[in-house]
Amino acid sequence: MAYKWPEKDPDEQQDFSVDWSRFLGDNNLSSALFSVEDSDGTKVPVETAQTVDGLQFLATTTSGNVATARFAGGTNHKRYNITCRITTTQGLTFERTVILPIRER
Repeated sequence: MAYKWPEKDPDEQQDFSVDWSRFLGDNNLSSALFSVEDSDGTKVPVETAQTVDGLQFLATTTSGNVATARFAGGTNHKRYNITCRITTTQGLTFERTVILPIRER
């Protein structure tokens, strides 16, 4: 099953979240790392202010079992594959990929 966030306008700066609560049970989120798939299909781990194929990663935050990434820019009519990889307090790792469509409004 592919996960998909709502469309983002290229001129917007917006937060997008992944809620891990239903996957973790009694476990808790310890850290989160986001990656953006580049035009070659390679997952590029992103850091603050890094741009991959026109999409700029601005920041990541975690609150409870929710990991949030803030993005700016993006190429109109492009669908970005964003991967969120988390580590739990018990040392387990989980990964989900979410599609972020870019559409001029």
